[in-house]
Amino acid sequence: MSIFKGKSKFLKPFKNVFILILVVFVVWMIFFDGNSYLIHHELNSDINALEAEKEYYNKEIEKDKKVIKKLSTEEGLEKFAREEYYMKRDSEEIFIIEYEDSLKTKDNE
Repeated sequence: MSIFKGKSKFLKPFKNVFILILVVFVVWMIFFDGNSYLIHHELNSDINALEAEKEYYNKEIEKDKKVIKKLSTEEGLEKFAREEYYMKRDSEEIFIIEYEDSLKTKDNE
């Protein structure tokens, strides 16, 4: 026990075998074990990211259901076809008015 004579104040708790084993066990469980704290922390962050992604997709599903409900009616389908695909009836003329700030250029894409 000549190792502990000069630094006995700081190393006194480590003279007890049980405390030494407890310290080794805690270090092993935190860093080296298959169920370590570091792995649990990484898995919890993955779970949080996946839950946020799930929430995003649930909101997107709700938005898509609303759009599908609108398109299921005759008026909604006609409005969509006229606005998106510029479809018209035989007796109609369509004039498309585009403003300069609404045009897509390489600068504002």
